[in-house]
Amino acid sequence: MTHTVEKIGGTSMSRIHELRDTLIIGDRKGAELYGRIFVVSAFGGITNLLLEHKKSGKAGVYAAFASSDSDHGWHEALDRVAEAMTRAHQAVLDHPADIERADAFVRDRILGARNCLIDLQRLCSYGHFRLSEHMMQTRELLSGLGEAHSAFVTTLMLQRAGVNARFVDLSGWQDDGDVSLDQRIGGAMDGVDPANEMPIVTGYAQCSEGLMREFDRGYSEVTFSRLAALTGAREAIIHKEFHLSSADPNLVGQKAVRKLGRTNYDVADQLSNMGMEAIHPKAAKTLRQSGVPLRVTNAFEPEDPGTLIDDQPTDEARVEIVTGLDLFALELFEQDMVGAKGYDATVLEILTRHNVRIVSKVSNANTVTHYVDTSLKVLRRVEKDLEQRYPSALVTSRAISMVAAIGRDLNGLAVLSRGLNALADNGLEAIGATQGPRPVDVQFIVERDVMKPAIRALHHALVEQEPQGLLKAA
Repeated sequence: MTHTVEKIGGTSMSRIHELRDTLIIGDRKGAELYGRIFVVSAFGGITNLLLEHKKSGKAGVYAAFASSDSDHGWHEALDRVAEAMTRAHQAVLDHPADIERADAFVRDRILGARNCLIDLQRLCSYGHFRLSEHMMQTRELLSGLGEAHSAFVTTLMLQRAGVNARFVDLSGWQDDGDVSLDQRIGGAMDGVDPANEMPIVTGYAQCSEGLMREFDRGYSEVTFSRLAALTGAREAIIHKEFHLSSADPNLVGQKAVRKLGRTNYDVADQLSNMGMEAIHPKAAKTLRQSGVPLRVTNAFEPEDPGTLIDDQPTDEARVEIVTGLDLFALELFEQDMVGAKGYDATVLEILTRHNVRIVSKVSNANTVTHYVDTSLKVLRRVEKDLEQRYPSALVTSRAISMVAAIGRDLNGLAVLSRGLNALADNGLEAIGATQGPRPVDVQFIVERDVMKPAIRALHHALVEQEPQGLLKAA
C-alpha cells in the first residue's frame, strides 16, 4: 500500500497544463514523481457534446443519433466533438509533434465511432433488429471517446516533460473481449509498475456490467474507486476546483466558510442525497468496504491536504456543512387513509416506476408527502397515476427547497430549534422541518425564493457562531 489513486475532473482537466507544473510534477524529481495513478475525466464540455448537456439537456451525438430521422444531425454533432477535442488538446500541448499525434488520435477515434454508428443504422434498417436495443451500448461507446482522448493527451504532455507516463485505456476500443470491470482493470494494469511509471487511466471502463446503465455519468468515480480497491491504494484522492467547505463560499462569503478538514463517509452520503456529491455513493461504498480512505482536495492548491473522509468517529459534535437543493413536495391527502395500509407503498411504487428520486418524506394520519428531485414533466405523470389509483384523494405538488445542516455528530446541539430561530430572526419562515433519531442531519423546508438567504442564516447561526460549549459530544 505505497501508492495513491487520484482523480481529476473534467473542468480541472481543461487546465491540466497548469496542474502539470504544480499538482503532478511540482518540485518532485526522480522516484518522488511516482507512486501515483491518475484517473482522468474528459476535457470540460466534451461529454456534453458526446451525450447531451448535463444541465440544459441540449442534444449531443447520442441524443441526435437516437432521435434523428436523417444522418445529418448526428454526423454534424460528431464533427463538433472532433473540433472541440482538437481545440482542447491544442490548448494544453506545446510541442508540434505532440499536437500532430493528438490530432491523429482524434481522427482515428472519431472515424471509428462514425463507422460503427453507420453500420448500426444499416443493421437496424432490417426488421429483425431494433435500434432501441443497442442505445445503451451506443452511449457507452461515445462516452469512452472523451476519456480516452484526455488520457492520451495528458500522457503525451507528461512524457514531453520527462515523466515516465503510461496511457492506460480501459475504454475497450476495438476489443472483442466481454469482461467484468475487475477483469478490465486487472488486465489493463497487468505489468504496470506505479513505483517507476505514472499510469494515466481513462475514467470510463467498458465492461459486461455496463457502467452507464447503473451510474450514467457518475461512471468515472466508480472506475476510480474500483481501481483504488483492486490495487490496494494507500489513499484515494479526488482533485476538485474547490475545497470541501461548510457552505458555498459564493453564498456565505469566502471568509465565512470553513474547510471541513476531516469528515466521514456518512456525511458524504448525506451530501450525495442533497445533490452535492463529494463522491458517488456506490464509489464511496467500494472505498469504505475496502478500507481505503478518501481525500478531497483543491487541485489548484496542491500544498493543502484538503479533507480526509474515512470511518473514524469524531470527538466533537458540530454542524459541518449547510447546503440546499430545489425540490418538489408531492402530497397525497386522503381522509380514509387513517388506519388503512398500502397508501405509502402505492406512492413508492409509482415513483419508482417513473424513476423519481426521493430525498425525504413525512406523513401523518391522512397525508403522505414526498420531497422529490425530478422534472415538472415527470411529476405531472406521477400525479396523474396517483389520481387514477385514488380518485377520491387530493394530489398536489409545489416547488420548494430543502436546506440541510449536516455533521458526523449533531448530538446536544439543538440544531432543529436553533435553526428555526435563526430563520425567524432573519424574517424567514420554514414550511416544515425534520430530524431523525440518527443525529447526522436536520432538514428545513422553505420556499424556493428564500433558499439562499436560508443557507446564509443557518450557516451564520450553526457554523460561524457555534458556541464552544456545545462542541463536546454528549
